Amino acid sequence: MNKQHDESIPQPVSANASKVPELTITRVFDAPRTLVFQAWTEPRHLVRWWGPRGFSTPSCEMDARAGSAYHFRMRASDGREVMWQGACKEIVPPERLVWTCTIRDPNGNLISAETILTVTLEEQGNKTKMTLHQAVFDSVTNYQGHQNGWNESMSRLAEYLPNASR
Repeated sequence: MNKQHDESIPQPVSANASKVPELTITRVFDAPRTLVFQAWTEPRHLVRWWGPRGFSTPSCEMDARAGSAYHFRMRASDGREVMWQGACKEIVPPERLVWTCTIRDPNGNLISAETILTVTLEEQGNKTKMTLHQAVFDSVTNYQGHQNGWNESMSRLAEYLPNASR
């Protein structure tokens, strides 16, 4: 993927945007399930891989318990920022997490309306099969942006896990 596309941030959505397909991504990581779960739920890990290439996560607040809120601040290399926020709906260590997800600009303007993100982790010997499911998107642009962003984030996670400490 080209660098210009990697750092694109979706524009605010219209209230009348039509719903688009659900997103499902499956990856197998060369890491134990407990470590992959920690990478998804502990800020010390999340800040190391969260976001597409060209982004950092300078702020990450996460308490991985059902009913708790989370807030991530992502920054593109050009300084633009977006805020991911939502609530943890279901946490079943080390196999499943369900979050609500809303993305806003630093002024609070909606970029991507609330979706539900479900991540399931299955042991496969010494590896972990992860299935990420996110629905329902408010625009085709946001669907495509999330699809590209998650694929890049999963590549970053795969690169991070071999050196991650529990």
